[in-house]
Amino acid sequence: METQKQLGIWMDHSSANLIDLNSKKKSHSITSKFTFDTKEEALNRSEKGMHNKRQQLQEAYYKDIADQILNYNQVLLFGPTNANVELNNYLNKDSHFKDINVVVQSADKMTDNQQVAFVKNHFGQS
Repeated sequence: METQKQLGIWMDHSSANLIDLNSKKKSHSITSKFTFDTKEEALNRSEKGMHNKRQQLQEAYYKDIADQILNYNQVLLFGPTNANVELNNYLNKDSHFKDINVVVQSADKMTDNQQVAFVKNHFGQS
């Protein structure tokens, strides 16, 4: 039986902390390019333009995360916002992810150590 590659992702709409318990470098982050400054700049042009810009950059953010998820068998998405649900919906639309077990849980803001402990607990590692 092949080893299960497990990934925990604590995320909100601005950043995602990817936690691989089997990696030497336990975690790394992906940051959304939709920042407050980007929002202000787009909003100065038009509200519709700002929403389009947010949608484009959010899609790119989810794609960056999805590209990492392809390397795993089991994924835990957790965090304080509905970004994890949105990412899960994004993944469900793509057949590349059909064999990856994705679990979504809500969680409060956490320190890096709390995030690692949450992932270890979920995957039954000590």
